[in-house]
Amino acid sequence: MNDTSKYSFHDDYSEGAHPNIIDALAQTNLSQQSGYGHEEYSEDARKANRDLISAPEATIHFTPGGTAANLISIATHLRPHESVIAAASAHIVGKEGGAIEATGHQMLIEAGEGGKLTLEMIRTAFNRSAAFAYQPEPKMVFVSNTTEIGTYANIAAVCKELDMLFLLDGARLGAALAFDVNDFTLADIYDLTDMFWIGGTKNGALLGEAVIIKAPQRGVLLAKSRVLGLARHANRVAGEMAERLVGLGFELWARAEANQVFVILPVALVEVLQRGFGFFVWEREREGWVVVRLVASWATDEAEARRLCGIVEGWMKRR
Repeated sequence: MNDTSKYSFHDDYSEGAHPNIIDALAQTNLSQQSGYGHEEYSEDARKANRDLISAPEATIHFTPGGTAANLISIATHLRPHESVIAAASAHIVGKEGGAIEATGHQMLIEAGEGGKLTLEMIRTAFNRSAAFAYQPEPKMVFVSNTTEIGTYANIAAVCKELDMLFLLDGARLGAALAFDVNDFTLADIYDLTDMFWIGGTKNGALLGEAVIIKAPQRGVLLAKSRVLGLARHANRVAGEMAERLVGLGFELWARAEANQVFVILPVALVEVLQRGFGFFVWEREREGWVVVRLVASWATDEAEARRLCGIVEGWMKRR
């Protein structure tokens, strides 16, 4: 994974930060500021985020990373006996080292469909726990960003009906907002969710996420948002890879949205690709086939993406 001789499609945070951000940090490096998020740059970031969500009343603070954003959002809003409904593929389920469970909150895990919760799954998880005494009470639904406003609206309606909170993990929200078929805005998300966060780490920032919680009295943690232009490059490269791989006859495991491509490939081809590229084998699909995740970032070299697809095409011709 740390083999620098291979071009990495592992993730969208392998590089440090976008050069414009590094330049801005260098230019302000000797400016003396107070600590703990009360200096002028944090205040500017708060104002910018309030403007983006059209919510001047929003309270804004900063977190260094996504796990902290999820942990604090959940721990500060749920009582000890309350639980979170999430898809099996959700980041808080298998990628955050038990951080959520460490606070005493159980996760009610549903299989997911294409990696996402359906309305039926949310109702099933809620009813299953509500039917028995001493079960953790479902109180929150956790989802990652989508690209369709209808999805948010439907989940929000179910949460309201069942008196649950709605948390959106926005680690790649910039990519979703910049996606070609996106039909929502940050203001829409603010209106429909109880809390969400805007990811900077996976969109060219040095670090930091922005968590926005609708009810000011509940407390808020928020980090800097970044320009969507960084995400558009990542989306375009990922989209071109997905289109070319599908054109070569391969099936996508999940619809290609934003900057991630989940494609089903034969193991023999994966072994060839691993000689020159780094990426994650996500799961086994069927005998001899696996799901591979390819992630593009603001810094992804388009020539390397074309090279990967060219190797796939060459392998197909030699069969």
